[in-house]
Amino acid sequence: MLIKEAVEKRILELCQERNIAVNTLANIAGIPPSTVYSMLNDKSQNPGIVSLKKICDGLDISIRDFFDTDIFDNLEQEIR
Repeated sequence: MLIKEAVEKRILELCQERNIAVNTLANIAGIPPSTVYSMLNDKSQNPGIVSLKKICDGLDISIRDFFDTDIFDNLEQEIR
């Protein structure tokens, strides 16, 4: 799995855990829904760390908590 796919999976996992929609996540994070949706589809191959931090702030978790999951353990090599 590539990092982009792992970030997408983690965002969706956190939304599911909290029983919130992607639009709700965007609202509580203070970012446009289009930004979150671009992170969840092929439109953006490089989710910005600032947007991820805002998502974490909205969910009241740290960046460390965001990445502290098995999803990020066995990522594929990005350099080809």
